[in-house]
Amino acid sequence: MKRYEALAADIEASIRAGTLQTGDRLPSVRQTGERRGVSASTVFQAYYLLEARGLVRARDRSGYYVTGGGVRNAPPEMERTSRPGEGSIALDVSEHVFEILGASMSRKVVPLGSAFPSPLLFPLERLGQMMGSSARALDPWSTVDDMTPGSAALRRQISLRYLADGLQVPVDEIVVTNGAMEALNLCLGAVTRPGDSVIVESPTFYAALQALERQHLQAIEVPTHPREGIELEALAVAIERHKPKACWLMTTFQNPLGSLMPEAKKKALVELLTRHGIPLIEDDVYAELYFGDRRPPPAKAFDTAGLVMHCSSFSKSLAPGYRIGWAAAGGFARQVARQKLSTTLGTSVPTQLALAAYLEQGGFDRHLRKLRQTLAVQQASFTQAVGHFFPPGTRATRPLGGYFLWVELPAEVDALAIHRAALDRGISVAPGPIFSAMHEFRNCLRLNYGHAWNAETEKALRTLGGLVAAAVRPAGSARL
Repeated sequence: MKRYEALAADIEASIRAGTLQTGDRLPSVRQTGERRGVSASTVFQAYYLLEARGLVRARDRSGYYVTGGGVRNAPPEMERTSRPGEGSIALDVSEHVFEILGASMSRKVVPLGSAFPSPLLFPLERLGQMMGSSARALDPWSTVDDMTPGSAALRRQISLRYLADGLQVPVDEIVVTNGAMEALNLCLGAVTRPGDSVIVESPTFYAALQALERQHLQAIEVPTHPREGIELEALAVAIERHKPKACWLMTTFQNPLGSLMPEAKKKALVELLTRHGIPLIEDDVYAELYFGDRRPPPAKAFDTAGLVMHCSSFSKSLAPGYRIGWAAAGGFARQVARQKLSTTLGTSVPTQLALAAYLEQGGFDRHLRKLRQTLAVQQASFTQAVGHFFPPGTRATRPLGGYFLWVELPAEVDALAIHRAALDRGISVAPGPIFSAMHEFRNCLRLNYGHAWNAETEKALRTLGGLVAAAVRPAGSARL
């Protein structure tokens, strides 16, 4: 056990025993460090961990305070691996997704079904200043230099962030894109042709299914565990049976489950795919939003053959709306750059330079520490509310990062009916069937805890829980 974990365990034991009670202020970071003989960094890590567990909460300029005995009334965690049907599936999902999500894109709706965190969580004023100064100092030739692969300054900053995590990713391997979705689509187009099959998780992010449909590809859904990700034995069987041309997976804080593949499993995944020569398109947009002491390494960290195309963006962690992503495309960098050249050609130069300047000045990690704390606390509040307001038989994931909860409702509940009834009451949710090529998970919802916990949000979850409870009442009772 690491020092910060031991310190956190001692404080948690005191809270559970009642020695520290709700409302009590924890000793300052300096006092705790002196008493335990540890650094301030160790104390901060312990307090962050306790905050992620819902045991303490920071107050501006006041310190950390006990909030209670953890996440009270939390619903049981989901433990069952999904069991999708076998076979390669021709996709027809886009209209279904547009119909469901399009109706909830309004500021008047409580955005529990949103795919994005609150824009108020990001340093947009500071980024705006960077944008202004970068535009004023813009070298005219920078608008054509490195047009397709992207700004050399930004690619260097991205490469340095990989290096800080122990990964050697050359600048020449990185292609800057218009958000992560373009990166993922370019990688998909670089290694497949219409009619090919691609492996995805079950459930999977609906945009992955839409991308496969748009490129006339077949989906192979593979069983996935809600905590540890895709099942490798099932993946090996699917590879032998269907001979896929690629895998599109989220190994870290998967959308919608929030699952995190352990490091050993990521390594085994890459080894399996390498043996078969199958490219991995790794969608890794949430990895910076971890609640532990360090960023989980991507599958890319275990790639020795150049088969992993690691795709990410700044949209979920720093700059929503700026639409800057990238692909660290391994051995496929040239093919991905050609795909970029023949589609969108380039990405906004002033926006790239503004982000490069922000990263160079070192504000990103300070922002991320605050963002992670906020999301961890909000997750605890949402989880407690689901446990309190939803009926018995409800289960939910407990992610170690990101901002999504996957909620399994009692078997008889129709998530699509809940979606419609909630929308009538000004609440959006993301129903389970949009995360499946076969429209499965009919009793599941994805909830977004990336928006502020306040009276409006609490009321929305109470209302949502009431709708679910009404749907499980005995025959003859009022229903939706």
